[in-house]
Amino acid sequence: MTTMDPHDLTAGRAASCPYRGPEALRQPIEHALQQVVDPEVAMSIVDVGLVYGVDVDAEQVRVRLTMTSAACPVIDVIVGDVEAELDRVLPPRLGVSVELVWEPPWTAERMSPRARAFMGW
Repeated sequence: MTTMDPHDLTAGRAASCPYRGPEALRQPIEHALQQVVDPEVAMSIVDVGLVYGVDVDAEQVRVRLTMTSAACPVIDVIVGDVEAELDRVLPPRLGVSVELVWEPPWTAERMSPRARAFMGW
């Protein structure tokens, strides 16, 4: 199993997030994560910069996810949506695990240029 470095981030990436796993699953996973919307800002969690990384092994897809705040009232909604979207595109043999992380803390610099423009930043 590989581990993800939470500092291995590319600020402003709109179309992808840090990924480790089979290349054949990269696009379906990225597309699925793009479908998950943070209801508080009406933008994809990838564009908002909430996805810290994805690690795929033979048994499981692990998604490291943060929120803009630990007091976020929609954590359960977002986590549930991530699981549901990934379940739609992954082979049945792969489980899904979502880990909430708080380090490094989320900042607006993690947002894609599109999200910053949308927010007027």
